[in-house]
Amino acid sequence: MIEIKDLYKAFGKQKVINGANLTIPDREVVTIMGKSGSGKSVLIKHIIGLLSPDSGSVLIDGVDITTLEVSELDRIREKLGVLFQGGALFDSMTVDENVAFQLNEKTKLGKGEISDRVMQALEDVGLKDMGKKYPAELSGGMKKRAGLARALITEPAIVLFDEPTTGLDPIISRSIHRLISTTHDKYRYTAVIISHEVPSIIEECGTPGEIMNSSNPVIKQFITGSLEGPIESLS
Repeated sequence: MIEIKDLYKAFGKQKVINGANLTIPDREVVTIMGKSGSGKSVLIKHIIGLLSPDSGSVLIDGVDITTLEVSELDRIREKLGVLFQGGALFDSMTVDENVAFQLNEKTKLGKGEISDRVMQALEDVGLKDMGKKYPAELSGGMKKRAGLARALITEPAIVLFDEPTTGLDPIISRSIHRLISTTHDKYRYTAVIISHEVPSIIEECGTPGEIMNSSNPVIKQFITGSLEGPIESLS
């Protein structure tokens, strides 16, 4: 679904992305981790097409978006949903209006169908009966949930999560990660999660035997249940 080939991007003398290569299969959930300022958000802006690389290519469903005209790029963007760090909700709109925004702007659906889809999307993210509230009346976690409902309302093929748990306490952070999992099961989108919170989302692929014999210190600590190790030092 997403393929990044030999991607380079610099701002002046500062090299931000230096020859990145990445393949993200259809309907997989992939997390890109790194410290603050390491270029994670710059990478996601290339996937959206908000930035153009100095060299290299970004393919979405086989199409190199770095070569497209604006109108062609807009059609590709219709496959994308984005959950921004702060939710990026419109303060002057209710939750219902925020979630319905794309359907009102880009489709010819009737009011009744839009209302039904908004209600379902809010129920899917745990915000049933919250549609009449304004963003200022929502907690940080609720804003993220509303932002996810808006990202899902068009049933995109790809959803990009830019630091989805930034500013949230550990319990709410876990609920957001669980929400990503449950909505992925239902909507079957390809997910790209940008995060620096290693203990919350780290995963290792392999057979049970390979996992048990992993040399990854975090995986070893998880298996043994030890209180000492990298997870403690990062908490």
